[in-house]
Amino acid sequence: MEFVNKLKVFNDPVHGFISIPNELIFDIIQHPYFQRLRRICQTGLTELVYPGAKHSRFHHALGAMFLMQKAIETLRMKGVEISEEEKNAVLCAILLHDIGHGPFSHALEHTIMEDWVHEKISLHIMELLNIEFSGQLELAIRIFKGEYERKFLSQLVSSQLDVDRLDYLKRDSFFTGVVEGNINPDRIISTMNVKDDQLVIDSKGIYSIEKYLIARMFMYWQVYNHKTSVTAEVLAIQALKRAKELSRSGHRLFATDALNYFLSNSQSSDLKMRLAYFTKLDDSDIWTCLKQWQHHDDQILAYISSALVNRRLPVSKILSQKLSLEEIKGLTTKAAEIVGVDDGSYFVHQTQIRVIPYDSEHSPIFIMNKDKSLDEISDSVLQILSHQLLNPIEKYHLCYLNVKKKQ
Repeated sequence: MEFVNKLKVFNDPVHGFISIPNELIFDIIQHPYFQRLRRICQTGLTELVYPGAKHSRFHHALGAMFLMQKAIETLRMKGVEISEEEKNAVLCAILLHDIGHGPFSHALEHTIMEDWVHEKISLHIMELLNIEFSGQLELAIRIFKGEYERKFLSQLVSSQLDVDRLDYLKRDSFFTGVVEGNINPDRIISTMNVKDDQLVIDSKGIYSIEKYLIARMFMYWQVYNHKTSVTAEVLAIQALKRAKELSRSGHRLFATDALNYFLSNSQSSDLKMRLAYFTKLDDSDIWTCLKQWQHHDDQILAYISSALVNRRLPVSKILSQKLSLEEIKGLTTKAAEIVGVDDGSYFVHQTQIRVIPYDSEHSPIFIMNKDKSLDEISDSVLQILSHQLLNPIEKYHLCYLNVKKKQ
């Protein structure tokens, strides 16, 4: 049998060289479930606004694992006892934290698997992998679910200051070119500590954390909630909604086998079957179908698909106040006239966008003072901006048609 070197090294444009620490992680990365992440864009349809944003969930998962290695090394240097079993488990947990994402990442999260979020799907896939790997992921699953007694390990995977966010902010800023989102993960990780099995930040790191919170807020408004990419996501949702309606009413519709399962069937109780088809889906299924659907006889599906494929998107606006129902009705009537259909509701959408820069009620960030006492960051005497970041920011996204001819 030919020897395979499983301790590979990835050359990552964001973090540099990323080493695979052991053979189990190599085997997980090689699994088709994980390789699928190469074909799922990290930032969904944001590439229609920022052309460089074509990096994948695969990129991000490896980067998060790399930062987790650094975090474990830092905590061990500060005297925090972490066993090799715990280290390996938390590396597997962060590596697999996004394994349940579907096409375009968050964009279609409630459209394909209508009643499931990606975290729930990730857990089910991790459980399937645990069977394949003879129970070696049991501790990773407990950490992922937040059920392990050493709370800080779960906080490193999922909290308001986890390595997931540290990687995606740095990575998304890099690939979009939005410098306002750039952060220094190394500095933040160097200030991490543990007290009473809880993740905390040494007081000297408070300003790096405040900068991180501000960078995340700017990324939400400049990238994740950019008016044009939100419009593209809305259209993608509407395309699948229309495709489902047509498919379930007996119309013939081009679709890959995996996507056809979800278009043709209402929510099946067969978990094994749903996961089997879901793990075959990626961005290419959607783009392939949209390219075909732009020539479909149904004017609504054809119009939406063509708008996405050719990037001829509706008007997009971010508003401080929402439009009245009467104003929305007027835009809907106009959209129906433009497309030449009876129902214009597919082309006019108003959505509330609510961003909380820092939520002190949900996994608060604690600063550890030199005397080992803890202060929640917005209450710290050292804070400059954290207290102002507690207030949610609410705006409204609107998209509508305003052209005189068909696309």
